[in-house]
Amino acid sequence: MANLLEVKNLRIELTTREGVAPVIDDLSFTLNPGETLSFVGESGCGKSMTALALMGLLPEKVGRVAAGEIRFNGENLAQASDIRLREIRGNDISMIFQEPMTSLNPVFTVGEQIAEVLRAHQGLSRKVAWTQAIELLDAVRIPNAKNRVSNYPFQMSGGQRQRVMIAIALACQPKILIADEPTTALDVTVQAQIFDLLGDLRRQTGAAIILITHDMGAVAEMAERMIVMYAGRKVEFGPVDQIIERPRHPYTKGLIECVPHIQGDLTSERHDLVEVPGIVPSLREFGKNQCLFASRCPYLTDQCLVARPTEKVFDDGQTADCWQAEAL
Repeated sequence: MANLLEVKNLRIELTTREGVAPVIDDLSFTLNPGETLSFVGESGCGKSMTALALMGLLPEKVGRVAAGEIRFNGENLAQASDIRLREIRGNDISMIFQEPMTSLNPVFTVGEQIAEVLRAHQGLSRKVAWTQAIELLDAVRIPNAKNRVSNYPFQMSGGQRQRVMIAIALACQPKILIADEPTTALDVTVQAQIFDLLGDLRRQTGAAIILITHDMGAVAEMAERMIVMYAGRKVEFGPVDQIIERPRHPYTKGLIECVPHIQGDLTSERHDLVEVPGIVPSLREFGKNQCLFASRCPYLTDQCLVARPTEKVFDDGQTADCWQAEAL
């Protein structure tokens, strides 16, 4: 099966007051048709920046693809023109952004915002686009879609606004749907509904999904493969079940231990949660020739401080960038 998306040795740089920082450092991965691939990691590790690069939406003037390729159906988007990227963005590759209240325009109805995408990319008339907007709201399970299509964003709950964002992203039946923290600020019940909806829509449309999250429980439920990001680097990659059963990087191990019951059963009397100490390093630390997780790692050795870990490959394609990976 040919890869739908292939990213090779991607390096993204941001210009800051302190100089140029590699916010994404030598990232490579593939995405297959119909697959759900998850990016996991704390805030500031490069997950959303990777998504913005795929969409051609890096911060203007300060962000750039410094090296590598982003190949969508064989076409290198890293070298595509702005006109070509606008054709692909929202049509072939769509994104559900984190904050629907700030992503939706407060002065237009939700129906107008869905219809705008259809008119721009598919050339539909206003009437036909409006009819399809109603159908899309119904598809994302908003009750009474025929009337709610005329609502403004402030007239909807947080969960309903997020469903509108999903409807906009799915309007043109994209081949790739990027879900960037799609349940931010939603309560647990609504989060579960959104993840169930995304799973159902993937099966119905055949779209591949890139799920960006820090929720290991959601990853275990939705994704086939996962990439663990830390400080702009891919530190672990492979099948979700295999990584959860035996993580090969201390950072992944810490993330999994933060989630109750993900590795155990509900019958044991006590479930101790272990937090990952410390914080993600600042941008000025990115790119150093060492393990950037070293200051937080319980398996620290002298080698970690003087050389960047090499990638170690295990069974079924699982990889980990850690000097101690084989011992974990």
